[in-house]
Amino acid sequence: MCEACATPPPSPNLTRAQLLRLLGVGVGAAVLPALPGGAAQAATSHGTGRGPVLVENVRGYTLTRKGRLREFSSILIAPDGKVAGLDAHAGRGVRRVNGKGRVLLPGMHDAHGHLWSYGALASELDLSGTRSLAEAQQALAAYAAAHPDLTWITGRGWNQVIWGLGRFPTAADLDVVVSDRPVWLTRVDGHAGVANTAALTVAGVTRDTQDPAGGQIIRDADGNPTGTFIDNAMGLVSSELPAPTIEDVRQRALTAQQKLNAVGITSISDAGTDAAGYLILRELAGAGTLTMRVNAFLSWDAFTEVGADVRTDSFAADMLRVRTVKLYVDGALGSRGAALLQPYSDDPANTGLLRIEPEELDRRVLAILRQGYQVAVHAIGDRGNRLVLDAYEKAFRRVGDRGLRHRIEHAQVVALDDIPRFKKLDLIASMQPVHATDDMNMAEDRVGPERIKGAYAWRKLLDQGTVIASGSDLPVSSALPFEGMHAAVTRTDREGRPAGGWYSEEAMTPVEALRSFTLDAAYAAHQERVIGTLEPGKWADFVITDMDPFHLPAGRAMWQTGILRTWVGGRQVGDYGDL
Repeated sequence: MCEACATPPPSPNLTRAQLLRLLGVGVGAAVLPALPGGAAQAATSHGTGRGPVLVENVRGYTLTRKGRLREFSSILIAPDGKVAGLDAHAGRGVRRVNGKGRVLLPGMHDAHGHLWSYGALASELDLSGTRSLAEAQQALAAYAAAHPDLTWITGRGWNQVIWGLGRFPTAADLDVVVSDRPVWLTRVDGHAGVANTAALTVAGVTRDTQDPAGGQIIRDADGNPTGTFIDNAMGLVSSELPAPTIEDVRQRALTAQQKLNAVGITSISDAGTDAAGYLILRELAGAGTLTMRVNAFLSWDAFTEVGADVRTDSFAADMLRVRTVKLYVDGALGSRGAALLQPYSDDPANTGLLRIEPEELDRRVLAILRQGYQVAVHAIGDRGNRLVLDAYEKAFRRVGDRGLRHRIEHAQVVALDDIPRFKKLDLIASMQPVHATDDMNMAEDRVGPERIKGAYAWRKLLDQGTVIASGSDLPVSSALPFEGMHAAVTRTDREGRPAGGWYSEEAMTPVEALRSFTLDAAYAAHQERVIGTLEPGKWADFVITDMDPFHLPAGRAMWQTGILRTWVGGRQVGDYGDL
């Protein structure tokens, strides 16, 4: 949708059909039910339903408001779904649930995930486990054979570094498998995509097609497009994809929440909700169908279209919050789109890409701030991070920070001189611990031994008092919060490599890791008064696990922690095995 569109934002008085047309949503055969009228309609999705509940005989852990770890053996849940007390006396009429000595923890809040992409991947080609181009080609062939009616084949998850390819994949690599219909496959980080020749033809991409600002068309020695597109150039092909219907969008949300509840996630900050996504989230929250709280970051387009009408700190008993806007300043390290102050160590002619010019970034940050929204900006490279820090500093001089806890998403490679600015500007570092262990196979190759000192620098940020809100960036990386905690504490992958940890001096303690996925993730979402810990008065969002992350059994690693039960708002929403 066009940022310069003169269409006014939708009004609550519009009919459903008018609203959908204004939002540019492909309706197809699906029909959007009437939008709910208020939060009270969703209140029945919380609570015990039959009076108070005591979950007892557990090894419970929660942080206190001051960040200290507290242990408990039972949790009393009030009929409204909130915590009534820990180790509290249970009176008559209380339903008892025996935790059988299992561990009970606050529900995990993924501080940065892509809900819609994660949900879509369930029906698309998933290449995230492939170890070679040949394996990916076999997966593509099998998927194409299983889906003969699809007009486009879409998917994501390829990683040329893992494949050991030494180059990006090409249209020719896909053509040998599928040539009769368009194929579009995005890289694991979502910042590059590869198309087959049929897709290039549909998109009208030729050697005469110019690179768009903030994007790159990868070309061969003769200047012909190879089929791979970086960052803003991806839109040349992705804009041709069939638009999802409202039912598609709804199913993506439902699929995602079911999968995320199963790994212990009870709330998520979604890093990019468009107007159609907002409609679906509001519908599901109002109907009491959401089993995972969503702190939705509006995309820039959605903010300019509907931002004035949809801002809310809490809808449907804290199931939906819309008070943040997401921007992008650069790309990703793996596809060399992250904007660097100096050239890439392994590509001396390349300093990465800016997806938005500094002046436009300044303008957008100021506009978002003036509308009372929190700003969250994706920044990977040291130049990208510096530009975002500069933009915040300029905006704060003009209008103040308004106490909205503005964020930098990823904060992945930061110049050492810029790290103190996070504290000076009181910014949230929204980071993904699994990125360190996912990227250690190429990160130092990209930036060299000096710049790596400011990369994935959790300890430096924590020691200066900067709040780190941890997430996964799903589906870019594993959605398992305990895999993120494992990476945060050990700086190793699942196999325990490298021995002793990768730049282990930047590791978190186990309590810091838990805090970053619970209390501090909630704080970054302005929700620390309602979730993030299991203190009385907060929602009873918790998980029961098969292992104690603070006292690991011999031979077990934190990432192996399994979820047995998931509760949201005092209601069990997932049962995944015997206690």
